[in-house]
Amino acid sequence: MAMIPLTTREGVGAQRAHTAHLRDFIRIADLTPDGLAQLLELAESIKAQPAHCEDALRGETIACIFEKPSTRTRVSFAAAAARLGATPVTLSPQELQLGRGESIADTARSLSGYCAAIVIRTFAQQTVDEFARWASVPVVNALSNEHHPCQALADLLTIAEVFGDLAGRRLAFLGDGGDNVAHSLLEAGALAGLDVTIACPAGYEPDRQVIDQARALAEQTGADLTVLHDPAAAIAGADAVYADVWASMGEESEREARKRALTPFQVSQELMALAKPEAIFLHCLPAKRGEEVAAPVIDGPQSLVWRQSANRLPTEAALLLALTRGLDRGQ
Repeated sequence: MAMIPLTTREGVGAQRAHTAHLRDFIRIADLTPDGLAQLLELAESIKAQPAHCEDALRGETIACIFEKPSTRTRVSFAAAAARLGATPVTLSPQELQLGRGESIADTARSLSGYCAAIVIRTFAQQTVDEFARWASVPVVNALSNEHHPCQALADLLTIAEVFGDLAGRRLAFLGDGGDNVAHSLLEAGALAGLDVTIACPAGYEPDRQVIDQARALAEQTGADLTVLHDPAAAIAGADAVYADVWASMGEESEREARKRALTPFQVSQELMALAKPEAIFLHCLPAKRGEEVAAPVIDGPQSLVWRQSANRLPTEAALLLALTRGLDRGQ
């Protein structure tokens, strides 16, 4: 069985020297184009024939640490682990000694003795990076303020199911370009050859380092990554249209200012009509109808948000299997 070619993290310290073959999934850019394609292929296989991998991780335990509330991420990772035969252990910081001041390093090293992988949904990207530095098992970023790579995997699988090849298709994201989903979509598009257009107000652009790195990755695939301030221009001719909430967890105090700035970027029926007739609408959920998307769009025939949500399960099962077993097939 071939190993999915995730990038290695050499030089992260002597604590990891003896396990340099292990890989983590901290952001989409941790993958290569071939690795991403193989991971999506594995997800398709697991979705089509889930019984073929139901015992793949029997006897293993997956630690799932949630600093942020969660519906889809919490349940999909638990279901993905169970589908592989593993036992998910869901934890909050208050249930760990982290809540009493134990260091991330000590927590990560301790959990590594019990678990095949550590999944963490948190605020600061630095927290995920620190877990990955000290853990001797794979660490998965289930969401941070900067990146949401697991969501992007489900997004790509959904687009691929509808259109076939991702290369040459175009996704338009309307809203806050500095959003964690927008960041991961830029990296995913770069690796998949999927053109990504971000439409956002001035001052809400993607992080400069993220887009510069994504454009460097896109040189391998020819993907076009663009940032515009005109929502109509961005959505015109798009194959997929994407929205996310305007104020994420931790940004509630900015809600009114964000609403004023982002209202012109709501995915309305009028804007959606500018996309291709066969275009699909995507949203990572939860959604606020009447804010980032009009109800007739998210609840209309072009919306695939429920398939997109369901695709979190096979993509996360593929990810856990690939990281812990290095397999590119669910066999």
